[in-house]
Amino acid sequence: MDVDSVLLSRFQFAWVVAFHILLPAFTVGLSCYIATLEFNWWVTKRDVYRRLSAFWLKIFAVSFGMGVVSGIVMPFQFGTNWSRFSDATANVVGPLMGYEVLTAFFLESAFLGVLLFGRKLVPQWAHVMSAMFVAAGTVISSFWILAVNSWMQTPQGFRQLPDGRFEVTSFFDVIFTPSFPYRLGHTVSAFLVTAGFVILGVGAMYLRQRRALEESRVMVKMSLIFLIIMVPIQMVIGDSHGLNTLKHQPAKLAAMEGLWESGTRIPANLFSIPDQEEERNHFEISIPVLGSLYLTHDPNGFVRGLKDFPREDRPPVAVVFFAFHIMVGVALLMFALVLWGIVVFARGKVETSALWLRFANWGMPLGFIAVIAGWTTTEAGRQPWTVYGILRTKDSVTPSLTTADVGLSWLLYVLAYLIIFGAGYTLLRRLVRVGPAQVAHAHEKDELDAKTRAARPLSAVSAGANGAARAVSEDDIVPPGRGRR
Repeated sequence: MDVDSVLLSRFQFAWVVAFHILLPAFTVGLSCYIATLEFNWWVTKRDVYRRLSAFWLKIFAVSFGMGVVSGIVMPFQFGTNWSRFSDATANVVGPLMGYEVLTAFFLESAFLGVLLFGRKLVPQWAHVMSAMFVAAGTVISSFWILAVNSWMQTPQGFRQLPDGRFEVTSFFDVIFTPSFPYRLGHTVSAFLVTAGFVILGVGAMYLRQRRALEESRVMVKMSLIFLIIMVPIQMVIGDSHGLNTLKHQPAKLAAMEGLWESGTRIPANLFSIPDQEEERNHFEISIPVLGSLYLTHDPNGFVRGLKDFPREDRPPVAVVFFAFHIMVGVALLMFALVLWGIVVFARGKVETSALWLRFANWGMPLGFIAVIAGWTTTEAGRQPWTVYGILRTKDSVTPSLTTADVGLSWLLYVLAYLIIFGAGYTLLRRLVRVGPAQVAHAHEKDELDAKTRAARPLSAVSAGANGAARAVSEDDIVPPGRGRR
């Protein structure tokens, strides 16, 4: 494998996006959970919902900040590493990214401030609505980002000018491409499931430790009920997405299955080591006919193999094959864990089932693994194209880049991300270790301080402006009378 500026630019972009996608994979679902908690507290007046909302809101704020920082790097990379792609697709991609900022990011940012500091400054219904607007903002953001990605996968609604640039002929067609509904449903449901497993894992951890019992019971119950519904739905949407891929990106689907020969009644390839040079699989374990059945919903269904496509138009088969199988395997594992949890819950043994609680705790990363594997399947499966079938990756990179340029900038990205995400993870872990009651207590102090400042004269507020923004300190989270470890 030759290492050049194109390959290094791809690796660099993969590094940046792989870290960034972890944040929306968590915050989209978490914002919806916070909105649900706020609504439940408004309706039932049970204080446990307020405490849980304050707890997860702190975690959301940290994650949102990390997402903003890591997200800024991506458009910067388009200009430095992918200038020819940016120039060619600016008329299509630029407006959609602008709409994402105007309709989603501004909405999230504005109402997140109310959500963080306005509980005692606005009526309760306004606070609940703020939570709903933040949740809506995260989903709207996903809408526009996935519209861009879906256009790159199944492009339409444009014409190509003589200089290679794309001109929009219909923004409706650009947004609502053939793969967009499936990609949106599959991705957003995956984000919701990812957050659900984190909430389930945190609740299970507290139950094992016999801490925050009321909060952890609510977390486990809510997440289990949600996941037993959403995980099967997500798998059904994924199946529909597969049918769409078979129609519009058959080379990608052939790579996902490690299928070289076209035909009917094809087997389901459970495991193999694809060999792209020899155009065959090593150590293959497969089930006859099953492939046609789940790919086409017909045991006699026809599926095109990789040999139907020129070598230069094939994606990296091994990467796509293993990423897809990891995604499917993790999805089945998640479903088994949730089904086990529902059985334990129905028997009233959630708090005493130490083995299930331990596995539920360990299951927190499963959603993130599935999201990364799914994203790898989607993006590596699109290769060798940035705009599928039209603009090749090698023709999208900045021509003046050298291998040394990309290598140095990638190293700087690695160091920066290790610091940013390392610090963020440390803070998130600290918040979880402290627990809901203490974090809610600190959040209430912040709100009281905000209310006090709002009631003070303008001159007094200005004099104390240096102390207006403060993070959760050890004095906040250690209750009176308890020593520090």
